[in-house]
Amino acid sequence: MPVLNRIAAYAPEMAAWRQHLHTHPELTFECHETAAFVAARLREFGVDEIHEGIAKTGIVAIINGRAPGPTIGLRADMDALPLTEITGLPYASQNPGKMHACGHDGHTTMLLGAARYLTETRNFAGRVALIFQPAEENGGGAGVMVAEGIMERFAIAQVFGIHNTPGQAEGSFHTCPGPLMAAVDSFEVHVQGRGGHGAYPHETADPVVAAVGIVSALQTIVSRNHMPLDDLVVSVTQIHAGSADNIIPDTAWINGTVRTFRAPVRAMVRKRIAEIVAGQAAAYEVTARLDYHEGYPATVNDPVKTAFAAEVAREVAGAAGVNDAAGREMGAEDFSYMLEARPGAYLFLGQGPGAGLHHPAYNFNDAVAPVGASFFARLVERAQPLG
Repeated sequence: MPVLNRIAAYAPEMAAWRQHLHTHPELTFECHETAAFVAARLREFGVDEIHEGIAKTGIVAIINGRAPGPTIGLRADMDALPLTEITGLPYASQNPGKMHACGHDGHTTMLLGAARYLTETRNFAGRVALIFQPAEENGGGAGVMVAEGIMERFAIAQVFGIHNTPGQAEGSFHTCPGPLMAAVDSFEVHVQGRGGHGAYPHETADPVVAAVGIVSALQTIVSRNHMPLDDLVVSVTQIHAGSADNIIPDTAWINGTVRTFRAPVRAMVRKRIAEIVAGQAAAYEVTARLDYHEGYPATVNDPVKTAFAAEVAREVAGAAGVNDAAGREMGAEDFSYMLEARPGAYLFLGQGPGAGLHHPAYNFNDAVAPVGASFFARLVERAQPLG
């Protein structure tokens, strides 16, 4: 892989940065130590501006090129997951119940590597805005940073991001134009019945039977209310009720997720869930309250920016190492908020075999950090060339 030589020379330091971050994971917006580490490295590199405290612990750093021009944004997420690590690595998490199980330590390291190179060389016009974002996993930190005005404040014209992918060939890239990742919503159904003795069900209004009826009926949204050729997922992931084999409880609770790509489909699903919950509650003579939560919107790549990013990726990974027609997937990503605000693209970077994302045995592959950093650096040089 033709990694930039200067960035290849950083590889041991980049691995040390990443492993330090892995040892000290932080959650949601509480990325205080992580942000401090990032800011310290950026000061060492000599970036021109460091703006801290955006979305609580987020950072936007500016590197000026050698000539006037627009500003390109590069984003990395910094937060970890509420998991207990089982890797046994010498740099395993020292924060109980917290772990970098999605590779955000690697994403931050890749952007730091690009920042160091771009500060040293400045072989571009305009400016680079380095966006270090908290709360991707939970909290929508990208949306908060956009709402706090980073695109306007720093005149960001386009924005790009990377996510690692275990199981994909090491150092390869894949993406697609248009919808790449789904919008994600969640729902809770609180069923209120009338409990009693399991031997006398006729004296109760059984919330367990009602909950099972609701769950079964929800399966018809995908199969009977939706065109099969348009991707949609409705998954019930939790159902809780009862405490003993001879007690009919008073209440039951249902939880699930909805994944969509188009606003009309999203609206239809929300409407049908509400109708099904109300109808099933009436049928079983219980009451039910639906709490529906709209989460991250769909991640939609700009077709022109995606084609450009794929072209740059081929410089780094070779033609065989890039698939820019990989198809969309049902996972979600809050980089979607940045792509709603500015055109850009999001790509996946293969990190070879290993445990999957969000698994307690996951570990980022340090060998691909220079690949991601080289992609970011060349993206800037190609998007905003001198002369």
